[in-house]
Amino acid sequence: MADDATDELKKLEGQAQTHLQQCADEAALRAWNTQYFGDKGLVKAALAKLSTIPKEQRGTYGKEVNRVKEDLTRAYDAALASAKAAALQASLTANPLDVSLPGRGRPRGRLHPATQILRQIYTIFADLGFQVYRTREVETDELNFEFLNMPAHHPARDMWDTFFTTTPGVVLRTHTSPGQIHVMREAAGKPIRVILPGMCYRNEAISTRSEIQFYQVEGLVIGEGVTMADLKGTITAFARRMFGPERRVRIRSSYFPFTEPSIEVDIDWPKDDPNRDRLTKGTGWLEILGAGMVHPNVLRAGGYDPDKVTGFAFGMGPQRMLMLKHAIDDIRLFWQNELRFLRQF
Repeated sequence: MADDATDELKKLEGQAQTHLQQCADEAALRAWNTQYFGDKGLVKAALAKLSTIPKEQRGTYGKEVNRVKEDLTRAYDAALASAKAAALQASLTANPLDVSLPGRGRPRGRLHPATQILRQIYTIFADLGFQVYRTREVETDELNFEFLNMPAHHPARDMWDTFFTTTPGVVLRTHTSPGQIHVMREAAGKPIRVILPGMCYRNEAISTRSEIQFYQVEGLVIGEGVTMADLKGTITAFARRMFGPERRVRIRSSYFPFTEPSIEVDIDWPKDDPNRDRLTKGTGWLEILGAGMVHPNVLRAGGYDPDKVTGFAFGMGPQRMLMLKHAIDDIRLFWQNELRFLRQF
């Protein structure tokens, strides 16, 4: 039986070598490899016969089948390397390389437009004497709501569709305003002039105007004698640096739980902009941010005495700023990694 099996091996080896020599290209070689060395290949079947050989003859058969396997493997590797070299040579002959041509330059990367607008905002407020202060994105319910004058069951909480974690009392921050409490407690009674940029999260329906995550930039100033006039001057200086020195600023009354009084800030939009009516809905004015004087309860939560100091705060969406400046009508473009969009900035 062993002699018959050995004869079959020699026959298999001769057949495989003949077929290998007939392979004209890499694809044919790959098919040959599957036929002989695949999961259901002929060589694997020959190896499986080892268990049927009488025990005293298995050594001889095993050595022979391994030799055939190794010889065929070396022959295949050599034929494959030769086929690849031939294909490369054919490609170079058909498409000759002109070494006198200049090399192809590597495309330069660029900052994401959201990063660009954030840095522009940082620069403007740095020139106004503000520092950048970063805080965490996962907050306690106390810092995200209660210390900002929104106790449990306060109706203002309905303005924020909150992501709650599996840990009771821990949420993804819905705004950057909790950073006000962090910076006040760290400053320990000293004057403050900071901006607090970062990512916020709200469980909102994704549309052209809203996303479940977005950047926000908060501003906070605290000190003795800080007034609404200081807030207006700061916002006006920012708006004219961001949108043009000829911009006019309009202030409207509003409501935020953590400021009193609260305001909305609008700017007039250039009359020669073809997007003016669409952006301003025919009014000629465009809202850019919300602001107000820091509520006394928030000052107390941060460790300040509202009888001795006052302050103002403001908040804006930098991506919305970019949408206004460039008439971008879909906020989802900032998250899609679409190069045709990103290369415009």
